[in-house]
Amino acid sequence: MDKRLAIITWDAGAVELYARQVREFLGDDLPIDTYSMQQAAGPIRPADVYLVSTCAFSDRDISQLLPSRGPVVISEVRIPRAGLAKLLDIPRNTQALLVNINKSMTNETIATLNQLGVTNIQFTPYYPGAPEPAHLPLAVTTGERRHVPDWVREIIDLGPRMLSGNTFIELAHQLKRESALDHPRFKTYLASLAEQSYSIERMLQRSVQVESLFDLFQQALDSGLIGVDEEGVISACSPKAVDILGIPLDQLVDRQAQDVLAFLPFAESLAGHKTIHSRLVEIRGNPVSVSIHPFFRDNNLTAAFCILQQFRDEERRQQKIRRQILGKGHVTKYTFDSIVGESAAMRSAKALARKMAASNASILITGESGTGKEMFAHAIHAVSPRAQEPFVAINCAAIPDSLLESQLFGYEEGAFTGAKRGGHIGFFEAARSGTLLLDEIEAMSPMLQVKLLRVLQEKEIVRLGGTDVIHVDVRIIAASNVDLPAIVHQGNFRKDLFYRLCVLPLQLPPLRERGQDVLLLFTRIQEGIGSHFQLSPAAQQILLHHPWEGNVRELRNCVEYLAYLEKPVIQPEDLPPTLFAPARAIDPPVAAADGQTALALRRQAGPDLPLYLFVLEQLAGSPSLGRKALADRARQRGVALTEPTARTILAQLERLELVQARKGRGGTHITPLGQTIFTSLHG
Repeated sequence: MDKRLAIITWDAGAVELYARQVREFLGDDLPIDTYSMQQAAGPIRPADVYLVSTCAFSDRDISQLLPSRGPVVISEVRIPRAGLAKLLDIPRNTQALLVNINKSMTNETIATLNQLGVTNIQFTPYYPGAPEPAHLPLAVTTGERRHVPDWVREIIDLGPRMLSGNTFIELAHQLKRESALDHPRFKTYLASLAEQSYSIERMLQRSVQVESLFDLFQQALDSGLIGVDEEGVISACSPKAVDILGIPLDQLVDRQAQDVLAFLPFAESLAGHKTIHSRLVEIRGNPVSVSIHPFFRDNNLTAAFCILQQFRDEERRQQKIRRQILGKGHVTKYTFDSIVGESAAMRSAKALARKMAASNASILITGESGTGKEMFAHAIHAVSPRAQEPFVAINCAAIPDSLLESQLFGYEEGAFTGAKRGGHIGFFEAARSGTLLLDEIEAMSPMLQVKLLRVLQEKEIVRLGGTDVIHVDVRIIAASNVDLPAIVHQGNFRKDLFYRLCVLPLQLPPLRERGQDVLLLFTRIQEGIGSHFQLSPAAQQILLHHPWEGNVRELRNCVEYLAYLEKPVIQPEDLPPTLFAPARAIDPPVAAADGQTALALRRQAGPDLPLYLFVLEQLAGSPSLGRKALADRARQRGVALTEPTARTILAQLERLELVQARKGRGGTHITPLGQTIFTSLHG
């Protein structure tokens, strides 16, 4: 009796696509039920095998929703090889939307592309219900054009994501249809996919013909592979295995493995009918991981496969697995070109950071919140010798202390209540060979400070609940927005850890010390949100003299506020009220007051502002003037200023401390503040 398959995905289009693919390679007669969780198509009927997409059961327990205990195959999907080639040809640091049907599938697709080497594009995820993204000209999608925003100018559609060869082999085994895959069109299909590698352990357990499997392995694997028959005679040997062994192929095939490869445990595996996992053997002076898998048909030994994995290749493979487990695609998002700033302070900071990037020493980046510490960390990694390795960022203040230890060091199964089955790797392992950013390092507890100090000293970690020592080669970048030496002096941060982290100190300047960078950043943020208003000279002066206690974050808020006003030219009175809130004293101490006074003058004068400026202009050019002299000068120049109006204006200007009336008939003179405000508004 044919086994029944249930296919469960989030999207209705995807479930029908997978059903067509399965029928094409495993047979049109296969009974298949399809379910789209997006459409909530009723209860799931019992089936012999369940093919489930990774996003179908987000935040839900699969075992509680499936009606029977049949095996569950988690679908792996791939993109066409031709589409991957298109993406790899795009210039580095290109910004693009990645569009898919929901958040889970969007993030999964970004992670898949990163694992396939697409690190030249910085993707912004976009899906129905996502926040409005920056208006980027390029979008990449996997068959979901209908969700691409109208304002995108160029779309690269990779086509629907296809089931991987590994998924088909798993299904064929569970459905007892192994022979269906021994067909040329299946190999053609595999060749069309952008595959990283196939799962060695699963493929070796499949009851497919030995010849077909071996041919498939040689094309797909980056490991050495040796096949022997039930008598231990070598039947095949992949080119990679020949390279590792250093023995010509004609001296291997049709020879007894125990004679020509006595250092490999074939005899032990065949005699005991047992699998040998990851045994370390020295071959030609190099450490090689050796695994041997017996192959059975009807409980009779028919063959065995030996997998040779060079130690350095195994380390790279494990690194890829660590990235897939985390599913985040830990790569840098910014380079030094992403950091806007032409001021002397910023040029100096960037030049120093570039020099630091060449070293493996720990870096401590300090600066006020919003000065770009994380961007600098990304940029340093991007030009460092570790640029091709992971970049992992963690905010020590954002994770409760009780969880931070397990997040950093990982844990073994059963280490604590709620620990995942199989355990979990930590950020140190995920960042192995790369860079780990510890932001807001001052929030780390004293206990974790001790553990971090040991990692920095010994380059080793032990998972929670574990005993194995794991070597980690990680470059640490720490960041803090507080006075860390002061905290050390207070006894709230370990002095020895501080000096371990602060081998290379990098201090970032606040925005108020960067001069014209304020306007450069203002323009860049405008471009990013697609806004096109202009600033009047007076508004520019206010922005340049504002203290920017929130630095770039505060500036971004200001730009977004002004964009929503939809005015072509921004005047001082249009600026957000928060810019004129009481601010801490800065150097120069009157900078914020100037902006507040200028705004107060504009609001007080309203449409009569030209008359106020006329009065200030006349006072600026004379030691002192009375209201009659001002009215006479106005009449000579055709300005409609009467004595009563001049009296009112002088009184208002005096309240703003822009002018000062002399006693008696001494007239009125302009104050230094009045001179400053007049110059800024008149200019």
